Amino acid sequence: MLFQKILNRKHGVTARVLDHLPKRLQTSLADVLSYSYQYPQLDSYIKCILAIEHKQGKTKLIDTDLLHAREQFEKQMISIQFKPTKVKHVEDLRLPLQSGVIFARHYHPAPHKKLPMVIYYHGGGFIFGSVNSYDEVCWLLAINANVQVLSIEYPLAPEVGPEKIIQICEDALAWTYQNRKNLKILKNRIAVAGDSAGGNIATVIAQKSLKKNHVPCAQLLIYPKTDFKNKYPSYYAYKEGLFLTGQDVEMMTEQYVKKFQIELDHPLVSPMFGQLKNIAPAFIVTVTHDVLHDEGEIYAHRLQYSGVKIFYKNYIDQTHGFINLTPISNRSKKYSIEIFKEFRQFWDQQEGFFRGLFYIWKIFSLEIK
Repeated sequence: MLFQKILNRKHGVTARVLDHLPKRLQTSLADVLSYSYQYPQLDSYIKCILAIEHKQGKTKLIDTDLLHAREQFEKQMISIQFKPTKVKHVEDLRLPLQSGVIFARHYHPAPHKKLPMVIYYHGGGFIFGSVNSYDEVCWLLAINANVQVLSIEYPLAPEVGPEKIIQICEDALAWTYQNRKNLKILKNRIAVAGDSAGGNIATVIAQKSLKKNHVPCAQLLIYPKTDFKNKYPSYYAYKEGLFLTGQDVEMMTEQYVKKFQIELDHPLVSPMFGQLKNIAPAFIVTVTHDVLHDEGEIYAHRLQYSGVKIFYKNYIDQTHGFINLTPISNRSKKYSIEIFKEFRQFWDQQEGFFRGLFYIWKIFSLEIK
């Protein structure tokens, strides 16, 4: 039987075969595989992938065995690699931070030119994910936004708590600022970026570093986790049958926040309740089929209400995690490229405005002293 043969093939090959099927056949295949969730607007290709995952017993992202969940995620990301995007210069670094030495990977699409720098914090529910599993995302970001990217291998929960994780991630930003000349960063233009948990880290750091020399001048937040305290309508509408489930959110809340006895509305973990005024312009992306959709959208509106320049974009047919599917999904790759190109345009537009405010603040600070 054709469907059984497809299921028995290697994950990456299977996924690429499915991507070339007509939408009607993809929908039929999902039905045959008993994908019972009623999400009519969801990309039919993603329905197929989810149907296969569920057939194999994979109904949530974060298993109770956290080490196993990490291993499975890494293996899955490796299994779908096919023809990686090429970047001219990729270098593994050891960053000697004030908080300790960490690993990072530096991507530069034009190593002889000065380019802006994006510090990227990977997703993974604060519990898994790595520089290696986010290679393709960073390659695409570097090439299509025409920027340097520094991908940070931050420590993970539950072994390490929010205070240390955020401190290390901010120290990585500070190190980048201090080494801006050696890294050939254009006009000190440094942004923070991340998806999901990484989006949370990026915007927490944008708030925390507001009055410091290394404050970023832009943010790219892809379906960020912004509020651990409240559950919004999208949580209940999309908590089952997708890559990120309500159970996954509960697990990350337990392992990243509650385990370390931090209040759910503390700005260290929930930037929705942090300092919003005067933080860097933010390009925010959400997807409709996502437990985190509403908090991402509300965060965008709250930033805008606080006077922060924002660009908000939502993909109706996508779900949480789609940027990790670029090696196997043409649509995911198309959307990711679109996001990275538009982010650079947004950043360029805001650069003059934000730089002017920064210099005014610097002059004002010197006068007070």
